[in-house]
Amino acid sequence: MILPINNIKNSINFSADSNNDGKKNLKYDHDKLLSNNPYTNLRIGMDKLTNAFTLYPAKGLKGSKNANFYEFLTMGTVPYLIGSATLMAVFNLANKHFSHFDKLQASKIGQKMALGVVFYGLAKNLSKQLISRPVNMLTGVDTDRPYAKVNYELPDNVYDTDITSIEYHKVFESVEFPRWDLLYGDEAKGQKRNYRYDKIAKKLNMGENLNDSDQETKPRIKKIVVKSNLAKSISSYMWAAAGVALAFQKPWEEYFNAMTFKFWKPEEFVRSLKIFGNSFVKSAKELYKGEGHGVAKHAGKILLGLAALSSVLGVVNTVAGVRKSPKQNSDIIKPNEKHVVS
Repeated sequence: MILPINNIKNSINFSADSNNDGKKNLKYDHDKLLSNNPYTNLRIGMDKLTNAFTLYPAKGLKGSKNANFYEFLTMGTVPYLIGSATLMAVFNLANKHFSHFDKLQASKIGQKMALGVVFYGLAKNLSKQLISRPVNMLTGVDTDRPYAKVNYELPDNVYDTDITSIEYHKVFESVEFPRWDLLYGDEAKGQKRNYRYDKIAKKLNMGENLNDSDQETKPRIKKIVVKSNLAKSISSYMWAAAGVALAFQKPWEEYFNAMTFKFWKPEEFVRSLKIFGNSFVKSAKELYKGEGHGVAKHAGKILLGLAALSSVLGVVNTVAGVRKSPKQNSDIIKPNEKHVVS
């Protein structure tokens, strides 16, 4: 016999709010658009990294029915970091078995290899901003805009009330099925429904106060997302190669001799950071200046030039063809004609 629910307020609440029944206190009770800034991105990164090493493997190992593809992809960070650490260790742990002179030479190569791994990862990820930021400024489309997705999971047992989880995605993570709904304004807060689309339409020279700015701009937004994704894929690897090349310059040896991570010794730690900055500048100059003759001497200039060019061309290609020229807008309606020109 199925009994009716007489009082919905007393029924089980599956929201993400904290209470005295043991439910976890989540920051969101519905899918929420987040700001794209360093603080938010750092918080998201730390949350995903922590879960990738702790919560998600545990769910997978015990065969939880709530383990999903998002968690599987997030755990890809684990082998990446372990593999990077292994690569660093391969070139450094065996040094103690060498003679003093050989140990010194091997340490220089090993330390540069380790620095190259770090610079590879940093350059590959940070360089994507060289595409997304200018594209956002020119078109109003933030291709990296994050949002928090609230999942309601199946209970693992009859006593389980902790059935909500938070995933972090990007609005344009799927080109075919973006989260258009998150870009609409909240009319309850006094926001115009299409105010974000109105801004994009204005940036794209499509006009102001359009009746259906969302429908007008969506096809162009998709083109921007596709082109920017391609541009970021190409330029990120170019900058990653430049980062590795930077790590192998000779001035870094000065930093390795003074390197310390003992932040509890402020004088030594601050001195190490200053030397790091000086070594970075000197290494960048040496990479650009080059050594030897012919192509070898200009290899650094070529690599840096190609990396910079890939970012510039990526932005240009992304924006090209999606913005209307003023002439196009002025020719939409011709007063001397009896029809509208599309």
